[in-house]
Amino acid sequence: MLIQGPHGALLELKTMTKIRTRIAPSPTGFLHLGTARTALYSWAYARHHGGEFVLRIEDTDVARSTQDSVDQILESMHWLGLGYDEGPIYQMQRLERYQAVIDQMLAAGTAYRCYCTPEDLEAMKAAQEARGEKRLYDRTWRPAPGKVLPPIPEGVKPVIRFANPVEGVVTWDDLVKGPISISNTEIDDLIIQRATEDGAPEGALGVPTYNFAVVVDDWDMAISHVFRGDEHINNTPWQINMYRALGAALPQFGHLPVILGDDGQKLSKRRGAVAVSNYDEAGFLPEAMNNYLARLGWSHGDDELFCLDQMVQWFDGTHLSKSPAQWDAAKLAWVNAQHLKAMDDALLAEKVQPFLAKLGVTADERLTAICALFKDRCDTLVVLAKWVSAFYTEVVPNAEEKAQHVTDAVKPALALLAEKLSACAWDKASISAAIKEVLTATGLKMPQIAMPVRVLVMGTAQTPSLDAVLSLNKREKILACLQNA
Repeated sequence: MLIQGPHGALLELKTMTKIRTRIAPSPTGFLHLGTARTALYSWAYARHHGGEFVLRIEDTDVARSTQDSVDQILESMHWLGLGYDEGPIYQMQRLERYQAVIDQMLAAGTAYRCYCTPEDLEAMKAAQEARGEKRLYDRTWRPAPGKVLPPIPEGVKPVIRFANPVEGVVTWDDLVKGPISISNTEIDDLIIQRATEDGAPEGALGVPTYNFAVVVDDWDMAISHVFRGDEHINNTPWQINMYRALGAALPQFGHLPVILGDDGQKLSKRRGAVAVSNYDEAGFLPEAMNNYLARLGWSHGDDELFCLDQMVQWFDGTHLSKSPAQWDAAKLAWVNAQHLKAMDDALLAEKVQPFLAKLGVTADERLTAICALFKDRCDTLVVLAKWVSAFYTEVVPNAEEKAQHVTDAVKPALALLAEKLSACAWDKASISAAIKEVLTATGLKMPQIAMPVRVLVMGTAQTPSLDAVLSLNKREKILACLQNA
């Protein structure tokens, strides 16, 4: 099917011959965790069914949309590994297409011009409220057989409204919620195109509203399945009615419940870190974030830990929860720790390097082995980077731990250990043998010498095995730490 696109060009309108999903964030800020979860589900559903995933940027809120927000959204999608088959598509580049559909609807009588001013609307709704009625547009400007419309007021630019059916019920079988019905008497004639702004150049097009633009976009892009937050449930009847007015095929809708913060309220910026980029900067792995987000509203048996490939195999659109999910920062940290532990050491070394750079650390060939040694003790790349940095920078021992462990009684043993280490081969086995020689000579137990050495070398008494830690450090650094005890 061909449609007239910008500048008169003929474009092929896609038909729903395959599964096509989308994510459509507004560039008025960062990619929110809730939107990221929706993107993940949409992406996985398309991949599971061999379909396509589309990224659309809904930038019709011109006053609040920014290029910086667009960049952050694209970067977050890249970080999560949610590649898209089409896009990014920008709504503000499609104004001529929206206008063509508006003109079609005006000609068909499914849309009309409304000249009500904001003052008119406020007075209308105040009167309704005084009568105990629901605040709805009273269809003053909606044409009807035998109806005489008011004279067009001078100087008032019209908006375009959708002629919503006045009777009947809109029903759909939601992929998450199940059957939902909303009466048309509960909704009014929605504005689908704003008036052109004062001072706009000749021929300027009015900006469409969300509910209209999303219908035209999903129609043109042959979107077969729409996953989105359940705050959009009340928008769905309008959209279904517009699809029907346009003779367009309906996608299937799935409305996901909200994610709650630890205070039981909807996760929001006011209540903590909700931007995907926050977690990238905090040293979380995208593998872990996807894993955790997936489990916030979906399950596959008792599987807690999985990768994206496994999710694609399992995510067929079933087992989606109808209930709100609870954000649990501790659980996310645990999931991240498990993915850190399971990660290939060389890849982990690569991922930690940007965090080392922030600490002013340039690593060397030891990095992979250091990551392997410490990854079981870390829940983020930031924590791992702090451990790694101790091998490349001067360490300041914890004062309390130094006073507890580096006592006058143990200092002769530390001096002896320095002597042994200065002469032995620099490998784990040889270092272990040198430590045992000192223990035999002094009659001390391992903790009595291991604790002070760890404090002096790593800044804390709690580290992996002493011989492993020492073998990955430079001999000169170790000797200096022990001799200056």
